Amino acid sequence: MKDLKDPMEIITLNEENIGNEHICCAISDKKCLEGYLKKKEWLKQQFTKGYVFKKFNVKHKVFIEYCPSEIAWIPITASNYMIINCFWVAGQYAGKGYGRRLLEECVKDSEGKDGIVVLTSNKKKPYMSDKKFFLSHGFEVCDTAPPYFELLVYKNNPNAENPIFNKCAKENICSNKSGLTVYYSNLCPFTEYYTNTVIKELAKREGIPLDIIKIDNREQIEHLPSAFSIYSVFYNGKFITHEILSETKLNKIIDSIKRGIY
Repeated sequence: MKDLKDPMEIITLNEENIGNEHICCAISDKKCLEGYLKKKEWLKQQFTKGYVFKKFNVKHKVFIEYCPSEIAWIPITASNYMIINCFWVAGQYAGKGYGRRLLEECVKDSEGKDGIVVLTSNKKKPYMSDKKFFLSHGFEVCDTAPPYFELLVYKNNPNAENPIFNKCAKENICSNKSGLTVYYSNLCPFTEYYTNTVIKELAKREGIPLDIIKIDNREQIEHLPSAFSIYSVFYNGKFITHEILSETKLNKIIDSIKRGIY
């Protein structure tokens, strides 16, 4: 009997099948169930606008998300490009060509666009796409934003203008100069729990002022003081990290605050 679950099959999620398909991230983390469901709701809304989520038919993190630049939730100026929002090939599937095949899907769907854009970092960091992978597939750095963000582009049209970060991302300064400020969106299933439970509880315990700003529409992106619209943390107006903070990571930051490092 034929195995109906062919791991080499690429599935495209849509409004009809997303209820029965997992979205790869946070599938086994019960703490993040609320964020997982909110990410699915966000995807449903974006599918109607042209958002694409493709994955291999396995219960693991082997997927790519991309969309036209005109609907992308990222603080850049890039007309007529395809934007890669999330790209993850993990565990036993890494290094076996799955990433290349997923990227080929994006390249195919970008026909008629000036090219493809992806946000990376100057060094490999959690929650960021691997710069080396994209450089090896014809991408090149076209802009940077502090403290370590890089914008990579793959050109279909060599004469097209390069995408650039918006001024707010270039400045990388939060207007709130008192305590912690967290910007987050439901583009990632992990943000809801780690923002509204972990950071809230620890900030309250330590008596640190906390301002949480949820990004729930594209208009807010125009004024976002960070290149990373999924999650960004500032302290006294200064950017601290884009990494989604667990209790352990946040305690280290709080310890640094107490020692006057930030």
